[in-house]
Amino acid sequence: MKLWQKENTTVSQLIEKFTVGRDKEFDLLLAKYDVQGSIAHAKMLGEVGLMTKQESDKAVEALEQIAEEIENSKFKIENDVEDVHSQVELLLTQRIGDIGKKIHSGRSRNDQVAVDIKLYLRAEIVSIKNETKELFDLLIAQSENYKDKFLPGYTHLQIAMPSSFGLWFGAYAESFIDDLEVLSAAYIITNKNPLGSGAGYGSSFPLNRLMTTQLLKFSALNYNSVYAQMTRGKTEKIVAMALSCIAATLGKLAMDCCLYLNQNFGFISFPSELTTGSSIMPHKKNPDVFELIRAKCNRIQSTPNELILLLNNLPSGYHRDLQLTKEILFPAIEELKSCLQLARLMLSNMEVKDNILADEKYKYLFSVEAVNELVNKGIPFREAYQQIGNKIENGNFDFDLSNGLHHTHEGSIGNLNNKEIQDLMQKTVEKFA
Repeated sequence: MKLWQKENTTVSQLIEKFTVGRDKEFDLLLAKYDVQGSIAHAKMLGEVGLMTKQESDKAVEALEQIAEEIENSKFKIENDVEDVHSQVELLLTQRIGDIGKKIHSGRSRNDQVAVDIKLYLRAEIVSIKNETKELFDLLIAQSENYKDKFLPGYTHLQIAMPSSFGLWFGAYAESFIDDLEVLSAAYIITNKNPLGSGAGYGSSFPLNRLMTTQLLKFSALNYNSVYAQMTRGKTEKIVAMALSCIAATLGKLAMDCCLYLNQNFGFISFPSELTTGSSIMPHKKNPDVFELIRAKCNRIQSTPNELILLLNNLPSGYHRDLQLTKEILFPAIEELKSCLQLARLMLSNMEVKDNILADEKYKYLFSVEAVNELVNKGIPFREAYQQIGNKIENGNFDFDLSNGLHHTHEGSIGNLNNKEIQDLMQKTVEKFA
């Protein structure tokens, strides 16, 4: 069954296979949202007189039954049915007869799939926000747990200055705030209703688009019917950009963990059950989880570019090219959620080594501390820098760490500002409300 098929017409099986592609696979993810959109549309049709109140109520009741079947994994798209929209309409017509044939009045598959995707993306954005917030909370907790454990800081992958695990965990926590700022912008753009725009040019029916906006809990309409269709692809691209920001932070964190687990660094360890071994080297504990997180996050960061290549030369109006956004974006969403969950598992089981900076190779980490001590005694900075530099060159530089480090400014080793970082995150999370 095809919503557009006329009597006595057939379509080449080769054409059908090519044009449908993987759509059915991804349409199953949209099924619950297609029903939600149809329920709102049926209620609106009853309100404006395109259905009677009794017909509208009957359609809504049948659609709610279909929604329950979807929730209980009893819904499928039959082999001879083109897509989820056709399947839902077919089930509705089978159950309530000709009333079901009225459900498509005043809408096109173009605005139907547009609203389905927006409802799906809105829910997935919230899910990713929640996963990211859980990882953020863990990072803040670990920052507090290990705030007194020192760690070498690097620039150019060369030993630079002393850092701490408190500072390291907290840095990634704060990075996720900016990532969620971008995600919240994607949420705001996604949370607008395209339903009622039809094929992209409105309708001569007296539709009440504000009603469906309220029923579907969108914050606003995409008012212009042409632009409502232009949001197809654009919305997916903006969401992908937000995902890529989160993936970039997570990928960098995974790379740090791969380095820090390396024996030449040896800063952290994990229980054996969270690492893998070698078929010939019995000593190996490989960071496969972090390597795969790094790889998957790199691939997620390519998603906006793939969508750009797909969409960039399209004029206004609907084009079948837009069908392919699903197979680009939907798997990336699942991959990112998986990466966030696995990162949380790994970091909650991370063990941090003691007395890392006691190793002789890290003594030059304290060169800046030594310069600052001289400056505090009244020696001009450039002169102090030269004195310490000469000691390093002559091989007689030493620094006594027993007195501790005295970093007190905001965001330093001794003043992490984790409470302020948590407050910033809370303000960002509220933007999704």
